Amino acid sequence: MSMKTKLAILGGGPAGLTAAIYAARGQLNPVVIEGLPSGGQLMSTSEVENFPGFSEGVQGPVLMDEMRKQALRFGTTFVSENAVSVRLNQRPIAIVTEEQEILCDALIITTGAAARKIGIPAERTLMGRGVSVCATCDGFFFRGKDVAVVGGGDAAFEEAIFLTRFANSVTLIHRRDSFRASSIMVSRAQANPKIKFVLDSVVEDILDGGTGSVTAVRVKNLKTLTNTDLEIAGLFVAIGHEPNTSLFQGQLELTSRGYIKTFETKTNIPGVFAAGDVQDDRYRQAITAAGAGCMAALNAQWFLDDLQQEASSTNTTSDTICETGATPSQA
Repeated sequence: MSMKTKLAILGGGPAGLTAAIYAARGQLNPVVIEGLPSGGQLMSTSEVENFPGFSEGVQGPVLMDEMRKQALRFGTTFVSENAVSVRLNQRPIAIVTEEQEILCDALIITTGAAARKIGIPAERTLMGRGVSVCATCDGFFFRGKDVAVVGGGDAAFEEAIFLTRFANSVTLIHRRDSFRASSIMVSRAQANPKIKFVLDSVVEDILDGGTGSVTAVRVKNLKTLTNTDLEIAGLFVAIGHEPNTSLFQGQLELTSRGYIKTFETKTNIPGVFAAGDVQDDRYRQAITAAGAGCMAALNAQWFLDDLQQEASSTNTTSDTICETGATPSQA
């Protein structure tokens, strides 16, 4: 089955939904291939306090649901499928999902980024058995227990602070003695009596004691090179993200870190734009993703306007040639 549209948007997070809102209001009737699960990283975020317009904060999933409803209101079509391949260097551009092929004149890529893993074997085998990348999803299951968070950025501190609602204690493990997190987040964590810090240290292994679920982590101090086993019931990994760009390798120009290289959301292929965490390796905020989504939608609209003007000009020239009695080949 095939579908044709002027504009397709690949991804349904803050960037994709903002792009859809702007494009739909611009009468472009966009099609959003939102993927499964949809909504981006905010679907696993608890309280969002820094998105403008919510003086008391808003739950991440609630914010995403409201943005989706707003896009629907203006006529956006949603395809709840994952893209399996793309063909960007043809016209029209093609996005292939599990069920259909979607053809478009312009494409906005907002596929975001995925949580980075520590990379030790036990992390994979114990994922969902005490290892998690989402405190909002799994924090409730650790009520009254001791847990740890790995990382030193805002995401790690947000996870740690959120987990204190349920856990008996939260130990934040970080490889340095300074943090990338904002000062307000660090201050909040340091003021919380449930949060402890293990610095200059990395997780060497995750232990299950033969139970099939996490019972401890082995932590190595990078200065003393000594190992310590920390008894915990859950380990939350918050060490950054990898951009979801595997579909575009060999077609789009990427940075050394794998993000899509853009100039004002424009990629190296005309008519293909990118916005949000898939092209932003610095700010990675919901509001900056939304802002980039707005820019991408406007750039796509102007690109499509230029295409229409070129087509109209070509048709006018052909009509003039025919009226004079000359054929296009003679002209």
